[in-house]
Amino acid sequence: MEYGLIACIPMIVLIVGALVTKRIAEMMVLASFIAAILVYKEQFFTGYIELMYGVLSTRSYQFVLIVLMGFGGMIRLLQHSGAIVGFGNLLTKGAKGQKRTLMTAWIMSFLIFVDNYLSTLTISFSMREVTDRNKIPREHLAFQVSTMACCLCALIPFSSWTAYTVGLISEHGLTFADYTAAIPYMFYPLIIVITCILLDAGMLPKIGALKESYDRVAGAGPVVITEESGTSMVDMEMPEEDKETSPLNIIIPIVTFIAVSLYFDNDLTCGIFAAIGVQAVLYLAQKIMTLTEFVNHIFDGAKSMTNLAIVICFAYMLSSANESLGFLEFLIGGISSMVSPKLLLALIFLVVGFAVFATAGYWSIQVIAIPIFIPLALSMGVNPSLAIAAVMSGIVFGCNICFYVDTVFMTSAGTGVSNLRQIKVTAPYAIAGAVLTVIGYLIVGIFVI
Repeated sequence: MEYGLIACIPMIVLIVGALVTKRIAEMMVLASFIAAILVYKEQFFTGYIELMYGVLSTRSYQFVLIVLMGFGGMIRLLQHSGAIVGFGNLLTKGAKGQKRTLMTAWIMSFLIFVDNYLSTLTISFSMREVTDRNKIPREHLAFQVSTMACCLCALIPFSSWTAYTVGLISEHGLTFADYTAAIPYMFYPLIIVITCILLDAGMLPKIGALKESYDRVAGAGPVVITEESGTSMVDMEMPEEDKETSPLNIIIPIVTFIAVSLYFDNDLTCGIFAAIGVQAVLYLAQKIMTLTEFVNHIFDGAKSMTNLAIVICFAYMLSSANESLGFLEFLIGGISSMVSPKLLLALIFLVVGFAVFATAGYWSIQVIAIPIFIPLALSMGVNPSLAIAAVMSGIVFGCNICFYVDTVFMTSAGTGVSNLRQIKVTAPYAIAGAVLTVIGYLIVGIFVI
């Protein structure tokens, strides 16, 4: 059966509803339910349940579930081991003056790249006292921590984001090598990483809300303005106790994670479990925590990812229903008939960026975007690695400008800067980066595709 424009209804409900209500979870459930009604008609009730069973039985979602639980447990152990505090204190010993302090935070982002939640919480909690002493507005720390965390999760191919994305593209016959080939073309995150270090070095002007923040502090005002923030989809905050242990307690597990992932053919699941095993040896041997505490922290970390895992499940259900509706074929046919391959990358970047901005669902939007844009790129003769690059650039851009995305809330927990204030500071630089990215993709479209 040909559904035509009707196939677009669930996605319209999702994006418009999330944009109006700012509630991604509820809108994802509603959109998937509407899609089930369109597909199964009077049998929608049992059809919806079968749709759920189908998603839960797929290797792709099982992989996502294991990665989320594993990273959640690993992060919670790092938090409660005192390793984060020790690592932060080690790196901040030489942080004197505004430039050196901000550059230290920039370097820390590269060292703690494996997950955006871990990166934002670790750096913001360990650096905020140092930035305060050096009269740096918390807004600058929040801007850098939040944007760098997302950028590096996309650019460094051993992160939670990479594991998730590689799992999705593998369903289209693509591999880890296709992802790494896309990295040089991830223009937006590359531009933002460079923007942050140039700002730190004083080589780019401070504009908009960031300039206002520096003027406030220079006028003997507070380094942070307390404002109400929203609620994150992930229940993860740094522990209140200020326990400090050896920096090796974070360095060794992360090195293990990378090494084991590489050894097992870039399988990040193997790396996660190996890292947790090393954490057990380190933390129990040093009596940092008991075996019961160790296991409880793993469970608590996995539990903190529950809401996100459920939303992603409904995203998979929506994607599966969209496939039955012929949404992908309808959209691919429409776009390919209207858009030149030379414009495709810029289009992907803008569409994905808007979708993430509207829904705050940077994990769930990938479930929907990749099955659309990878086949579309292949049908138009475009290298799929370029499409991956445009998708990931759009994901990062959307995260940077969305005021109710999890990374922003995590940064709020660590820095005390509200989510709205963060976006006011970030927006001028993010929009400038997006403009340059569109120009870059148009150039690639003209000279490469």
